[in-house]
Amino acid sequence: MKLTRLMRMAFAVARSNSVATQVEVREPMKRERMRIMNGILTLIIVGLLIAPIASLKAAGAAKPAPGATGESVMAAEEELTRALRDNDADGIARCLSDDWAVISARGGVGQGKSIFPDGIKSGFLKHTAYEVSEPRVRLYGNVALVTTKLHNAGTFGGKPYDVLERQTDVWLWKDGGWKCVLTHEAWEGAEKDQKELSR
Repeated sequence: MKLTRLMRMAFAVARSNSVATQVEVREPMKRERMRIMNGILTLIIVGLLIAPIASLKAAGAAKPAPGATGESVMAAEEELTRALRDNDADGIARCLSDDWAVISARGGVGQGKSIFPDGIKSGFLKHTAYEVSEPRVRLYGNVALVTTKLHNAGTFGGKPYDVLERQTDVWLWKDGGWKCVLTHEAWEGAEKDQKELSR
């Protein structure tokens, strides 16, 4: 069957109208898809920006793993540091074993977990600074050694002191928690360079 020239033109016109209609119909659909894609992209970007903040909050609220771990002993060390810095006698006592001992930078030995708490309660000892840095943790089963650099200042027997020390706390994991059993202090530098008047 031969198509006449007129029929071919009519077909061409009809086809071009159909294409134009399809283009007109596709353009709004294309715009709608673009709007949806832009919305999805915006949600993804916002999610990527919020995720790190949420992770940091979750990490800050996370508790250390249970048991004798490096994380759990550092949490115990931070609790003791906070109690000493805040002159919290009861908080200090909670962190120490009953037979706790301290070796001073001059070699003196003090024994019993009430030494610091009693000194704070009586006003004999008061910390005005207790800043810990450079923690080093070594774990040996249920025993941990935590060595830190310490800036310790305050009054002792009514006399001011301001010293830099290296301090090692020996921790024992017992009955599901850490207790400090020994604290050993050493000068950071020479004794003559410390601003300690009495101790």
